[in-house]
Formats: sequence, structure tokens, C-alpha cells
Amino acid sequence: MKFGYTIVYVPDVPASLKFFNDAFGIQTRFLHESNTYGELETGETALAFADHALGDSHFPNGFVKANDSAKPLGIEVALVTQDVAAAHRNAVAAGATELSAPDAKPWGQTVSYVRCPDGTLVELCTPIGG
Repeated sequence: MKFGYTIVYVPDVPASLKFFNDAFGIQTRFLHESNTYGELETGETALAFADHALGDSHFPNGFVKANDSAKPLGIEVALVTQDVAAAHRNAVAAGATELSAPDAKPWGQTVSYVRCPDGTLVELCTPIGG
């Protein structure tokens, strides 16, 4: 078994890709011509976005749309950086909502949380042990 990718269902795939490009400097690897699926350049394991209509086709009983939920969903995308404070500022400037400002944790990491315009919860953190 190998972890292949994470897909986040969003209302507007190109907008989510653009937000991640602008806020975090992660470039788009692929955007399908239909604009219903796209991937970011995140190395071997892809972070992908698919539109809500595609999600609806997979889950006939529906699913919780992150952008419709008043609270963040119980899953996060963690992005590792040496400068959490700068990454946090960039994300907020690009349109993210601050949930938790950068904070030094007892185990040595600096961590912050933002919520993207599409509802995705993002943790910004320094490497563990670094």
C-alpha cells in the first residue's frame, strides 16, 4: 500500500489552485481542461482539488462541503516551512482566515492555523525536531 494523493472537494478548482499558488508559493502541476480537477506540485504525493459536482457524483447521499461548514472540518493539510510567521502573513494577505497565530509548542515546533477561502484547514509548521 502506498499513499497516493489527497483530494479536497471545493467550489472552484482554479480558484483553490490560485490561492495555494499565491498564499504558499505552491505551483499548479495539472489542471484538467474541464476545470473540475487539478493538482499542486507537492512532490511524489499530490494535493489535489476536485469540484463539488464531482464529489456529488461519488457520494449520492451527499458530503459536508468545507466552505459551507461554520467550523473547519476535522482534517487538515499541513505545510512545513522554516518561517511560519511569514507563511502565515502571506496566507492571510492572500485571503485566508486566521484561526491560530504562530505559536511555539512545547515539543519544539512553531505552528499556526489558517482557513482557506474554500474552507480547507491548513496547518503551517516548522519541521518536527527542527
